[in-house]
Amino acid sequence: MKKLICAEPGTFVYADDDMPKAGAGQSLLRIRKIGICGTDIHAFAGRQPFFNYPRVLGHEVAADYVAGDAEGFSPGDKVTVVPYFTEGKDIASRMGKPNCTADMRVLGVHIDGAMAEYIVVPSASLRKEEGLGYDELVLVEPLAIGAHGIQRGGIVPGEFVLVIGAGPIGLGIIALSKIGGAKVIALDVDSARLETAAALGASYTISAKDSDVYEQIHTITKGDMPTLIFDATGNTIAINNAFQYMAHGARYVLVGLQKEEIHFSHPEFHKREGTLMSSRNALGSDFEYVMERLKDKSLKPEQFITRRVKFADAAALFADSTSPLSSGIKTVIEFD
Repeated sequence: MKKLICAEPGTFVYADDDMPKAGAGQSLLRIRKIGICGTDIHAFAGRQPFFNYPRVLGHEVAADYVAGDAEGFSPGDKVTVVPYFTEGKDIASRMGKPNCTADMRVLGVHIDGAMAEYIVVPSASLRKEEGLGYDELVLVEPLAIGAHGIQRGGIVPGEFVLVIGAGPIGLGIIALSKIGGAKVIALDVDSARLETAAALGASYTISAKDSDVYEQIHTITKGDMPTLIFDATGNTIAINNAFQYMAHGARYVLVGLQKEEIHFSHPEFHKREGTLMSSRNALGSDFEYVMERLKDKSLKPEQFITRRVKFADAAALFADSTSPLSSGIKTVIEFD
């Protein structure tokens, strides 16, 4: 069996391994497609704050169920995986937040991931939905990240929502915010991604390169400013800048992740009675919501998947500086 290993930042090697075996509470999957995430790209470059090397990457999964003890699953079922594993015993789990437990082990980050022909995962992590193909299933996890951010922010139909960063996660937030009835403003430096944002439902797009971003947002909202803001950049400057865009009474949700400190004016934040929160991973209910939206065609794979690569060519793609993985929207590794 072949698996793709990130031996150290910037280095991939192939390795042979025995076929994994499913034990009690586990299931064996045959991988069909893997989405490449910003986390994988940052890990490859050595910038992922929760990452240790060596590590097999991959947590956006579309697979076939092979064997195991997952109740209601049969060999050949098309499945995806909720890739955030926990014992479920700590305070976060007891509060109904298994997405942010102290013992969190994320597939492809804390433990070896799914860039392999076969993997074993906890049976409880599996999700299936009749009528969804591999293209839909491989997108469930990244879209669920956006769905969880929206659940955290408590979107209100008709409100102005500012989404900063129109990468894969930000575009998912934009599409789901539109489905939720919001008036969406997209902010990014990339004009092509802003065009995609508009196609996915952003009513307004603004280039972050413009010198009058605040004034544009002020005009769009008729002076109110957005009542809900999402950062999907993980960029320190963008995160700190966005505090000035908050309406009085606004909520600001940090979906992107970076290593530095956040700085903002306490008096400005305080007088707004602002709410600042993070959004980590996703819940099973977020996965199920996204699967329903894919099933009813509110979300479509062709809106997000812009590049496909065979598993044998994946290492070369990571190492090719002339074709950066950050271009386009979503790259998917496909297994024969």
